[in-house]
Amino acid sequence: MDRELVIRARGGDHDAFARLAAGSIGRLNALARLILTDYARAEDAVQDAFIDAWQDLRGLRDPDRFDAWLNRLLIRACQNARRRDRRRQAIELPLLTDGPAFSDVQAQVANTDLLERGLRRLTIEQRTVLVLTFYLDLPQADAAATLGIPIGTLKSRLSRAIDALRAAVAADERRPVQRTERIA
Repeated sequence: MDRELVIRARGGDHDAFARLAAGSIGRLNALARLILTDYARAEDAVQDAFIDAWQDLRGLRDPDRFDAWLNRLLIRACQNARRRDRRRQAIELPLLTDGPAFSDVQAQVANTDLLERGLRRLTIEQRTVLVLTFYLDLPQADAAATLGIPIGTLKSRLSRAIDALRAAVAADERRPVQRTERIA
């Protein structure tokens, strides 16, 4: 991020904040979609993070840490969205399909789908640790700092999240081939 833009935004410059937001929105949307696994909820979480950022920007001590600070706000917004949505239950209806064998491209799509379904079965805390570590490729110390936890806690959560993802993927592989459609 441009340090000067952050300083101007911290001083109340709307245009500077708009430029900062425009430069971050794509990355934040991708991150939120990975954590929440729902496009609409991810957009809402990003919007909530930007609102929190605008309201709390004067409290940002180091303008060079704007991106890390914004990531923390987004993760907090994703966790809040997940807590709000716990009351809302989704119903999955299986749609049986009899399809031909997968080609290489189809196999890759199927593997991606399997991984996404596995991620959906994890808790938001597990997805968050995996996304920070593997999608954002943050060093473990930075991921721990982003979450506000000790590095040892991050390592144990990461290990448990990987084990849970493996178990979820293995469970989905044992299921008969089905497509599911969510009705909320």
